[in-house]
Amino acid sequence: MTGPTGPTSPADRAEPTNRADPAELTASPEPAGRTVPIRILLADDQALLRGTFRLLIDSTPDLAVVGEAGTGREAVDLTRELRPDLVLMDIRMPVLDGLEATRLIAAEPALGGVKVLILTTFENDEYVAEALRAGAGGFLGKGVDPEELLRAIRTVAAGDSLLSPAATRALITRFLASPAQEQVVAAPLDALTARELEVVTLVATGLSNEEIAARLFVTPLTAKTHVNRAMTKLGARDRAQVVVIAYQSGLVRPNSGP
Repeated sequence: MTGPTGPTSPADRAEPTNRADPAELTASPEPAGRTVPIRILLADDQALLRGTFRLLIDSTPDLAVVGEAGTGREAVDLTRELRPDLVLMDIRMPVLDGLEATRLIAAEPALGGVKVLILTTFENDEYVAEALRAGAGGFLGKGVDPEELLRAIRTVAAGDSLLSPAATRALITRFLASPAQEQVVAAPLDALTARELEVVTLVATGLSNEEIAARLFVTPLTAKTHVNRAMTKLGARDRAQVVVIAYQSGLVRPNSGP
């Protein structure tokens, strides 16, 4: 973002909210051969982090930051106003935390097309489970590499679920500690093909579709197709349930490698 006299530094964006003018985002058509960028709302109470994320995201042609929120309440309000494709949401924020903000966004039918990717310092089991229950499409730690963050944004914006390996381990830990709370009724594993069983095993170890594709020497689209078919056959609503099913069934055991 630029000010009247030149580029604006993260320090200049001390106000909790910083939004782009919607008219600026639609004033001119995209050049031939380019797609409309994924529109992203940043929600984090630290202005410096928001500025850093903005610089990274806006340097990528297929992504664009359309606004910034410094509280969970602002995140909800700006989501209603700007209708971004994705909200990059911190958990610990004043006024309203990121989990409750995610819950409110996911519960509003008019915002059905908005995806939420949780990006937080705290990848513990309680946060992972609550974020998924609230309706988040993905969960990453702030220690993630820049390129991995950009890939995660694209993945969740496309409607796919994503869990970091650490988040997957946290979910598994929670399931093993209190399996009665995480019971999922699923179709038998014998409904799956050999390839689908292999894919479910890899999902349960925290691999993304791209990583599964590389492991199996197939395209990411083929990996995604196998994951979606397995989810349908198992009656799993999301990737997190696939993880739980894999452990409930004994297909994957604690501390087993990918």
